[in-house]
Amino acid sequence: MIFGAFERTVAFRYLRARRQEGFVSVIAGFSLVGIALGVATLIIVMAVMNGFRADLLDRILGVQGHVTVYPAGDTISDYRTLAERLRGLDGVTRVHPQVHGDIMATHDGQATGAVVRGMTRDNLEERPLIAGNVVRGNLDAFEGRGALVGSDLARSLRLGEGGQITLVSPRGETTVMGTVPRVKSFRVGGLFDVGMYEYDSRFIYMPLDAAQKFFKTGEGVNAIEVFVRNPDEVAAARRDIVRTLGAGYHVVDWKRANASFFNAIEVERNVMFLILTLIILVAAFNIISGQIMLVKDKGADIAILRTMGATRGMVMRIFMLSGASIGVIGTAVGFGLGLAFAKNIETIRQWLEGLTGAKLFAEEIYFLSNLPAKVDSGETAAVVVMALALSLLATVYPAWRAARLDPVEALRYE
Repeated sequence: MIFGAFERTVAFRYLRARRQEGFVSVIAGFSLVGIALGVATLIIVMAVMNGFRADLLDRILGVQGHVTVYPAGDTISDYRTLAERLRGLDGVTRVHPQVHGDIMATHDGQATGAVVRGMTRDNLEERPLIAGNVVRGNLDAFEGRGALVGSDLARSLRLGEGGQITLVSPRGETTVMGTVPRVKSFRVGGLFDVGMYEYDSRFIYMPLDAAQKFFKTGEGVNAIEVFVRNPDEVAAARRDIVRTLGAGYHVVDWKRANASFFNAIEVERNVMFLILTLIILVAAFNIISGQIMLVKDKGADIAILRTMGATRGMVMRIFMLSGASIGVIGTAVGFGLGLAFAKNIETIRQWLEGLTGAKLFAEEIYFLSNLPAKVDSGETAAVVVMALALSLLATVYPAWRAARLDPVEALRYE
């Protein structure tokens, strides 16, 4: 044992301050609360940032391909042959040719911008995030001129299952009267809700042949999405695809397409960690000030302990244990509080919104319909170790001052 029974007894006795030492006890209490709040806040914020990134990534990769191949021209005419070549590459799991384009969607006097994606039903069924989240209708309607519309888009256009949505393409048809916008109506076969506002409010899926006719791509497509076994190693897959296709194509992976977005999340995460660490640092300084005051108040006790045979090392360990106990208890309380809060954060968020009447988590701003939280064990361990280390370091100087106290000087005026 580093600390003997005598040292533990005296240290814990000093933590239970009497009435005349109440101010020291108040400082120790504030230090404990500060460390607990700092640890809990760090765990909660890091869990939310991790959950936000993971949830967002799952939805992005569930809707979009890991690697997207675009033609240098307007369309890829021999896309079937090209898709077979891509399927033969090591690590490639799925290849989905598609026709996509930006359009304006209108219904009942309402209009908004949207993105159309045309693909076969088999390819759509291979995307469980979409096919498994059809909240109205079903995929049987995904035939002919039927379409799947995002739930938020349908709500903004006052659309329902079986209604007619009118699509207006900016690439119109040239006539003797000039360029006329291309306009077609499609039946709404179903509504999907993937839980990400960016997609639920903008995306429309339709059969590949219907999209080819609407966008005038003939028998070709204007994009091929490739899914790989390990999305984190998409750079290697992208290089293989570039070598296989040769010139005449643009190949973009999901990391490059969303680089600025995820870099911003990472920077924000690091800055939040740094700022919130200051809470623990301030609490550690409170431990220093509290322990210095305790050493001053216990000067006579220290002198008596020294005259009774206590060594400087024993005195130093007594005050280190006294101060470190505040950090250990505070870290333990913060650890439990942080984990409990992170686990029930969505329930707490809904309760606070119901209590205050204010919307704390806007879907249109954060892209997600729920507040996610994902606790990373390694990151949580780092927070706990950092809090314990700062708490222990905060006790070194006051304990050293106590060990250096001269018994004769301390007892001279007693």
